[in-house]
Amino acid sequence: MKVIASSLRKGNVVDKDGQLYVVLKAENFHPGKGTPTTSVDMRRISDGVKTTERWKTTEQVEKANVDEREYDFLYDDGEGYHFMNPESYEQVTAQADVIGDAAGFLEPGMRVFLQVFEENPIAIELPQRVTVEITETEPVVKGQTASSSYKPAMTNVGVRIMVPPHIGVGTKVVIKTEDNSYVERFKG
Repeated sequence: MKVIASSLRKGNVVDKDGQLYVVLKAENFHPGKGTPTTSVDMRRISDGVKTTERWKTTEQVEKANVDEREYDFLYDDGEGYHFMNPESYEQVTAQADVIGDAAGFLEPGMRVFLQVFEENPIAIELPQRVTVEITETEPVVKGQTASSSYKPAMTNVGVRIMVPPHIGVGTKVVIKTEDNSYVERFKG
């Protein structure tokens, strides 16, 4: 299936010269003069080699057809990260380089989207929001208002985020997984 380069997104799979690549990052550049381009960071599925490709934004690129389905995370071990299809109960194992930064967020039973090509997971999409607990941050200072600047905090999943000044250690907060930004205090 041909698509224009500017429509490529993280997780898409591109067929280039008979090799399949998973898109890690895609950015469109629109210079004041000259031709707009799309720069795409990709990883070759067969051997994990990373490469960057630049196309004109309107150039046609071959997008491979990939099965994208919901899976439940089970556990991780020396072999990789194990997921189960909730409908067929079939299990798949993803390698650590496929999971990447998402590893810290994975909890048993969490439902994620996996992109699977020929029974091999090639990309993961986490839920848009997850709840984490603050394990380390500066103490709450009386009189500090929520409108003042955010402060750094460490979460129980090992991800560093910025939180409002009134958030203390032990507080559960909701964050966006796409950029690890603070959304709100967890209500539950």
